[in-house]
This record gives sequence, structure tokens and C-alpha cells, in this order.
Amino acid sequence: WEKALGLLETMEERGVKPNTITYNAAISACEKGGQWEKALGLLETMEERGVKPNTITYNAAISSCEKGGQWKKALELLETMEERGVNPDT
Repeated sequence: WEKALGLLETMEERGVKPNTITYNAAISACEKGGQWEKALGLLETMEERGVKPNTITYNAAISSCEKGGQWKKALELLETMEERGVNPDT
């Protein structure tokens, strides 16, 4: 997860704008590394920068919350996902 966040930072420093796929990879890396707070931070950052989250984005963020024992946050994300018109895939 640290390497993924480092690469994301390097991209931005070099003027390469991260897209949904880039953020999805970083959020997934955080999820696998047990870094649910960082995953949620990335989700917030991407939305602030106008990068639209998709089903994969929310799945990774929800999974990171679940792995971190943050069930309430996971359910909140599911609700937010549906409110924004992103359909759950399961």
C-alpha cells in the first residue's frame, strides 16, 4: 500500500492526473494492507478532484472497512454508493 500511495504521489508531482483506475488500484492496495482510513481518504480525495468513483472503487473501499472492523462505515458507503447512482454488483 505504501508503494501504491508513493506512485500516486509521483504521478501528481509529474503532472499526470490520476484517473478512476489509478485510484482504484491505490484503494485496493490500502484494502489489502489493512489501511481502511487511507482507503477512505483516497475516496474522498478523488471525489474532491472530480474523479468519479465506480463500482470497483466502492467495492474496494467497503472491503477495506470490513477488514478493519468498520461495519458501520461499510454500510454508510453502500448507502452513499446507491445514492450516487453507482449500482452494487452483488
